[in-house]
Amino acid sequence: MNNIEIQNVSKVFPRFDAGRNIVLDDISFSIKSGDFVTVLGESGGGKTTLLNLIAGLESPTSGEILIDGKKIEGSHPSRSMLFQQPVLIPWLSVKDNVAYGCRLRGDLDRLDYRVHQFLEMMGLSCFENAKPSSLSLGMAQRVCLARALVGRAEMLLLDEPFASLDTFTQAHIQEELINIWLSEAFTAVFVTHDIDEAILLGNKIILLGGYPGRIWGVYDIAEPYPRNMDCEKLKSFRREILANFKRAHVGNRRFLQ
Repeated sequence: MNNIEIQNVSKVFPRFDAGRNIVLDDISFSIKSGDFVTVLGESGGGKTTLLNLIAGLESPTSGEILIDGKKIEGSHPSRSMLFQQPVLIPWLSVKDNVAYGCRLRGDLDRLDYRVHQFLEMMGLSCFENAKPSSLSLGMAQRVCLARALVGRAEMLLLDEPFASLDTFTQAHIQEELINIWLSEAFTAVFVTHDIDEAILLGNKIILLGGYPGRIWGVYDIAEPYPRNMDCEKLKSFRREILANFKRAHVGNRRFLQ
């Protein structure tokens, strides 16, 4: 189980002028085990900070984050994170990069089989002996995704992982990710600034807006996969989300004045 409760969480960073930078303000929502949650908001709106808090890389200034009723204290192998840019060890082959974290932890049970399984899912079986320098950006990000999944993490945290990819590669990997999520049943929290991406991927959308970041909407989307933005229900969600996002901007300007 991986039921997450974010309870009245705020995050404050010190400023260079001895002031306070309030990034997140009184954030509360829940994530059920097996959910695919997309956290949507503009750049600098606190999305990555929220993801780091769930990962245990940072601690809330106030409030609590609970997983199955227990407070998060530091990172854990059950929570795996995928970043915007692929990070691979240049002198290791693709298959050794994928296996690296598991070998460090001593998780060796059928490891070669698991590595091959996820490389095959990612369409990278023919590149298992290649070095990262010979891969395209999209291929390298797929290697990182395979590495995140091979450790059998119960929760996958993704920080705009496809933002730097071209449209065609992005659409392909999005589809692969959803197929793997449907088959493996892990919990996913996916940060994005793209409304369409949030709607196409998430069964729940958390809209962060304003400064400091607050929740401006929570949307449950029950439409089946694969999704198409030509669907009228999805278009309706897009209009509603965009309207709330504009309200967040207006409210933020008033707050700053």
